[in-house]
Amino acid sequence: MKNKIKTAVFRTFIRGSARLAWAGKTAKHIAVLDLAVEQSDQHIPLRLYLPPGDGPFPVVVYFHGGGWVIGDLATYDPMCRDLCDRSDAIVVAVDYRRAPEFPFPAAPDDCLAALAWVAEHIALYGGRADSIVLAGDSAGGNLAAVTAIQARSEMPGLVKGQILIYPVTDHYVRATASYTENAQGPVLTRSIMIWFWDSYFANSRALEAGQLRHPLATPLTVDDLSGLPPALVITAERDPLKDEGIAYANKLAEQGVAVTQSLYPGATHGFIGLQGPTRLHKEGMMEICAWLAALFGRQAERAIEV
Repeated sequence: MKNKIKTAVFRTFIRGSARLAWAGKTAKHIAVLDLAVEQSDQHIPLRLYLPPGDGPFPVVVYFHGGGWVIGDLATYDPMCRDLCDRSDAIVVAVDYRRAPEFPFPAAPDDCLAALAWVAEHIALYGGRADSIVLAGDSAGGNLAAVTAIQARSEMPGLVKGQILIYPVTDHYVRATASYTENAQGPVLTRSIMIWFWDSYFANSRALEAGQLRHPLATPLTVDDLSGLPPALVITAERDPLKDEGIAYANKLAEQGVAVTQSLYPGATHGFIGLQGPTRLHKEGMMEICAWLAALFGRQAERAIEV
């Protein structure tokens, strides 16, 4: 009961704080369409953000942050509107099932199902199924990474890029220096991350007793990362997750994946999605949109050559 109350309070707080940070600054002209993936016993809400014009548009499938426990479509609505507006891409926000009600691997299962739906249906909404990028922040960055890994074998060639914004890539037992340096935050603390991980793994059907790592939860521990799509990895200086984000970017690069790394000095966890249109948010969004433009521009050049 105590954990249920804590979860409810955190969810309400993060939704309210994001709404306050973005008050009066939302890109209201962006068209929004609410849909859902119906698959077996799964009901996965999606929110499509459609830029003006006829397209066809590239597509960003976005997985929100929140430690797999908090965060939802409403919390990330302003950020997704902003991304759609600045990138001129369709943004598909995925409301995957959250812990502790639905422990690991419910979230990665839902994210892969959502990607499959996008591949099959996005052309109906003006999107290009040959120009799909996965993106997410924090736990959403984790889900973007593991979905890219799953898609490598299950949907070869589908995912053209991955944007990992201060991603979770390993369990807290890794005990990196940034976990110690930023244990008290600001924003994200070590104790909150421990609670997130424990909530995510509790009662999981996919884990053995005491198991703390799994390929669909800790992508940094995956041996083979070769053949994954190009990645943009963004980290924040004052963030417990900084070191594991950098470590994952380095491992991708070592295995031949094209990687762009950006460490934002002075930034805290959540600076792109949840703190409103601050200077750092705008800088991060400009980098994301420039990276997307370069990625899709290269694809267009190859298509012309063919």
